[in-house]
Amino acid sequence: MVRLRVWEFSLLVWGLCFTCRVFAQTTHPGEVSALHAIRKRLFDPMKYLNDWSRGDPCTSNWTGIYCHDKVGTDGYLHIHELDLLNMNLSGTLAPEVGQLSHLEILDFMWNQITGDIPKEIGSLSSLKLLLLNGNNLSGSVPDELGFLSNLNRLQLDENNLSGSVPKTFGNLRTVKHLHLNNNSFSGQIPPELSQLHGLFHLLLDNNNLSGDLPPEFSALGNLEILQLDNNHFVGAGIPETYQNLSRLVKL
Repeated sequence: MVRLRVWEFSLLVWGLCFTCRVFAQTTHPGEVSALHAIRKRLFDPMKYLNDWSRGDPCTSNWTGIYCHDKVGTDGYLHIHELDLLNMNLSGTLAPEVGQLSHLEILDFMWNQITGDIPKEIGSLSSLKLLLLNGNNLSGSVPDELGFLSNLNRLQLDENNLSGSVPKTFGNLRTVKHLHLNNNSFSGQIPPELSQLHGLFHLLLDNNNLSGDLPPEFSALGNLEILQLDNNHFVGAGIPETYQNLSRLVKL
């Protein structure tokens, strides 16, 4: 009887360990669900994403999915990078992308994505790189993107985006590269962008921007490249205060 109980106890311990090991190697179910929703919105003629229907995103190495090596405090693996650049993808961006709460890099560069930019992206508080350039995105840019407090690089260039440049972009205090060129943005450049003191590159050329150039930009002491050509600015031209931009190499 004692031997039987020892054997039963050992079997129970082994089963629990096996269950824990399997559990620890599983992507968070909410993130898996989000990936399925993202996939349904995309047309993939080259079939790069065929492996998205097999196994677990993190442990089965789904194309374009990169995960943290260690499980989180909730016991699950989490996705930190969605990298789908230059895959000839078309379709639209699913709002469920906002459920990838541990995402640090979101890269859809150089595809044929259409439609709006989901406002839900603004909830990705860990996001450092948002790369959506070289698509056919349209509509206005959601103000919620200004909530990305850890963002280092925002590239929305080479799309069909319109409307005004969000004033909330003045909250992106960690951003170093802001590329909005080659779109159809209109209205004045928001002076709130002068609060981005770490900014290196500000590209606004080839839009429909108008009004005066903000003299407040003279506070951007780290700015190296400021591209404003091919817009509809009025007034006296380049403000004299821009002479204070000692690091500027291209204007």
